[in-house]
Amino acid sequence: MTFSKEELERYARHIVLADVGGPGQQKLAAARVLVVGAGGLGAPVLVYLAAAGIGTLGTVDDDVVSLSNLQRQVIHDTDAVGMKKVESAERSLRRINPNVAVEAHPVRLEDGNADEIIGAYDIVVDGTDNFATRYRLADRCEALEKPLVTAAVGTFDGSITTLVPFREGPDGRKNPRYRDLFPAPPPDGLLPTCAEAGVLGALTGVIGSMQALEVIKLIAGVGEPLIGKLLLFDARSMRFETIDYARAPERAGASSR
Repeated sequence: MTFSKEELERYARHIVLADVGGPGQQKLAAARVLVVGAGGLGAPVLVYLAAAGIGTLGTVDDDVVSLSNLQRQVIHDTDAVGMKKVESAERSLRRINPNVAVEAHPVRLEDGNADEIIGAYDIVVDGTDNFATRYRLADRCEALEKPLVTAAVGTFDGSITTLVPFREGPDGRKNPRYRDLFPAPPPDGLLPTCAEAGVLGALTGVIGSMQALEVIKLIAGVGEPLIGKLLLFDARSMRFETIDYARAPERAGASSR
């Protein structure tokens, strides 16, 4: 892949960066990344991946922009209120980097469309805000052998991990699944929603930016991704903590979902 003069200048800080360089930037330009959810987490993910020069960005979201989104969903602006989120995101991304192809999927990810959508991309990012979609996304990415960078935020805290359960770790065992970390979703109504409890707007920027960083590391082959590691962040104390987790032993007669 050959970069134009304008692209060489745009990505100059990556190209001179040790462990990324021209080959790493070419990998970014050839990559196809799907971001499910164009909200609080998806917004910074999309912004930083577009700025980084990811070749193709897919967005999945069936919602429209509301005024209450703008406190944290920085890819949208006041003029976008009432617009489909994927359309607003595409408009912003084209302004940020016209070299990036944007594929909008204005739908909810469901059993009937998940495999077709996910299957067209190399890496998937979970920016959703409901447990049903998180579990569906994790299960289908495992089945389709797509790396998944998943995260969640609460009022003042967030978490992030990277899932590649179809690959073996250094110990020769398969890497853990999402269900090894969270075996089952909580009962409906147990945890308050963002609308009910609130969320610190800048918190989504911190966690979403880390998701974008994980994607770039996976594509460029830089550093150590959060595979088998859950990174926790407490915004009140500005404290990070990393917890290791492993794949649960297979039960006799059990099958993956």
